[in-house]
Amino acid sequence: MTDIITAWTPPSAVDRKCILEESKTIAIVGASSNPARASNFVITYLLSSSASYEVWLVNPRESEILGEPVYPSLQDLPGTPDIVDVFRRPDDLPGVAEASVEIGAKTFWAQLGLHSDEAADIGHQAGLNVVTDRCLKIEHARFHGGLHLAGFDTGVISSRRA
Repeated sequence: MTDIITAWTPPSAVDRKCILEESKTIAIVGASSNPARASNFVITYLLSSSASYEVWLVNPRESEILGEPVYPSLQDLPGTPDIVDVFRRPDDLPGVAEASVEIGAKTFWAQLGLHSDEAADIGHQAGLNVVTDRCLKIEHARFHGGLHLAGFDTGVISSRRA
């Protein structure tokens, strides 16, 4: 009997919710100290929300972001992340997928607007969960009641504009 490898298909909402609930550590590749960058917004959310993840930041050109240490590569992390969340150009995704496989990550997650068939295939063939073109922060917030027009659940109910 031969193993038949199926093509990658995007995970359902239920699957994405399970990935987020079962994960404890997230490595953010392409982390930026620039508050205008999407990665910085996601880092801020993960560090300050009800999300109880250990967050590791990866960027060879940064040393600290929001008081957190930044590692030059996935191989330099203090442990194995459950999720590798990627903020890089689409051309860089296959290399990050390969590095995710090498370090033993469980999930390769390419942020909103990012997809690579090659990267999805690399992760899928190695047995990783693969999520592309989805924002981890938005997915977490929608599953945990924190989605709000400003991006956070402020806990304030008011008809007044700030």
